[in-house]
Amino acid sequence: MKMSTLSLAALAMAAAHAQAITYGQADGNKHPQVGALVDYDSKGTAYAFCTGTMISPTVMLTAAHCNPGVSAVKVTFDSKVLNSAVMYVGQYHANPDYRAQQNDPHDIAVIVFDQPIPNVTPAQLPTLGLFDTLKGNGLLATSTYTAVGYGGQERSFDGKGGWTIAYQDTREWSVSAFGALNDSWLRLSQNNATGNGGTCYGDSGGPNFFGSGSGETRMLAGTTITGDTPCVQSNVIYRLDTPSARAFLADFVPLP
Repeated sequence: MKMSTLSLAALAMAAAHAQAITYGQADGNKHPQVGALVDYDSKGTAYAFCTGTMISPTVMLTAAHCNPGVSAVKVTFDSKVLNSAVMYVGQYHANPDYRAQQNDPHDIAVIVFDQPIPNVTPAQLPTLGLFDTLKGNGLLATSTYTAVGYGGQERSFDGKGGWTIAYQDTREWSVSAFGALNDSWLRLSQNNATGNGGTCYGDSGGPNFFGSGSGETRMLAGTTITGDTPCVQSNVIYRLDTPSARAFLADFVPLP
């Protein structure tokens, strides 16, 4: 069922009046449907290499460029990735049309679990063409988005002109403002100078929920894919309301 114009307006107005943040906030159990794709370093220590979101009791949404090179992927929904974290194993399915250099890269994938993940309410997918409708109604410019992920934190400087990004492998959330829209992407501002937070390496595949603060919804606008190198300017997310994204997802979940 398509959203009415009134419903779209309510979403945009709620987002526009929500509180923004500067950097990531510890998530705790705020977004239990968001999990980390887990691998192990040379010392056997678990770490998050990408992020994903449950969109049904057995299906997690993530990015095709997160491809682990094996079909079976370990995932945890614990708020911090530790060797002692509860792990689930699912089967990774990337969009076969994924290509890095395209206007539509088809950078979307799912992880399918044999059994439902317990104690998790799945996120909602958007309806077809939602963001084109919001743009047409003049409601998109004031919208905000809540990103969630296990990736790196804001950069720190060494006093010699260099910088590094720390990784705590902890689920965090931040808020970004709308930047721009095209056929495949939403570009979100994560400029600290304007009060926005954002995403970084390791947040790929993770969710960007429509709205923020008291106006945050369970509806996904898109998944984090890329951004600027130091993670200070933009979060570029892959739209989920397009025919292309929906064609892939229709093989795994019912669509709204």
